Parts: sequence; C-alpha cells; structure tokens
Amino acid sequence: MAENTNQSGTPFPLPRVTIKFCTQCKWMLRAAYFAQELLSTFSTALGEVALQPSTGGTFVVEIFHATDPSNPSANAQSRILWDRKAEGGFPETKELKRRVRDVIEPGRDLGHVDRHNGPATRSAAPGEEASTPAPAPAAATATATATTASSTSKAGGGTAASTATGTGEHKENKVVCEDCQ
Repeated sequence: MAENTNQSGTPFPLPRVTIKFCTQCKWMLRAAYFAQELLSTFSTALGEVALQPSTGGTFVVEIFHATDPSNPSANAQSRILWDRKAEGGFPETKELKRRVRDVIEPGRDLGHVDRHNGPATRSAAPGEEASTPAPAPAAATATATATTASSTSKAGGGTAASTATGTGEHKENKVVCEDCQ
C-alpha cells in the first residue's frame, strides 16, 4: 500500500492526533467520542484525528505537529497528551481540549472550557510567562470513571453479574484484558 505524503513530506497531515485504545476493554466508543469532540472544536486546525486499535489496557492520546509551524517542511514532533496508565484514568473532555489547544493554537480561547475552571491552564506562548496548571481533581476523575463503568455495565458493555453466594450478593465477572485489571 502506497503512503500519501503531505506538503511537509510526512506520511500524514499535521497536526495529527492519534488515540490508541484497547479493543479488549471495549474502549472504541470512548475513543471515537474524544475524536468527535476534538474535530468539532478544532475543525480545520487539525489535519487528522486517527483511531488506532490496540490491546493491553492502552488508552493513549498523542499529537504529532510541525516543530516550526511557519516552515511546512519541518520535521514532525510527537507529544503524549494523555496516557491512561500514567494519569490514572481517562481525561475530561475539557482537559484534553486544553492540551490540544496548548500545542496547536496556544493563544486560542476555548470559551466556556477556559472560563469554567477560572484562568486558562495553558503553556506559555513565545514571549509569555508560563502559568501553573491546576491539577485535575482526583475525586471528579474517579467519579466520572465510576459513572462510566456503571453505565457500561447497565448497557451490557461486557459485564455480567452472577450470584456469588446464597446471601444475594452479586459478584462482577468482567471480560477485560489482563493489563486492565
């Protein structure tokens, strides 16, 4: 299969966001949702958003961008925006949008996304002082993850409940990959 290259000589349009997700954990819909949100927000500022099936409990969002935006023949540079294993869960959509914005359009205002949590938590553009990013509240992330897991089990997302003992207790039997446990 021949690879198409863009004007910069890279085999894909820049900036490019890739979302690697575990197929065994059934995270394709989550990955597709994040892709749709990024495309809706950044439209033509993104060259491509790609979904890459993987295994092993993987959920990694990575961006490839030109090292010098004014020079289209510059080499591509990659940066991991989110790694589920390193960050301890899945990103809030707002946080993922902030991280993408910080790479491709640092001066852009994201409207309600920036106003909701006070001052924008973004990297400094050339000539600006860096702002200290506010840490994401762990309780909110844990609640969102638990809510998603609960919704998935109610919707038949690969979880089956069975009676463990005669006392009416239910034991969860999850069908997930080894690394996700």
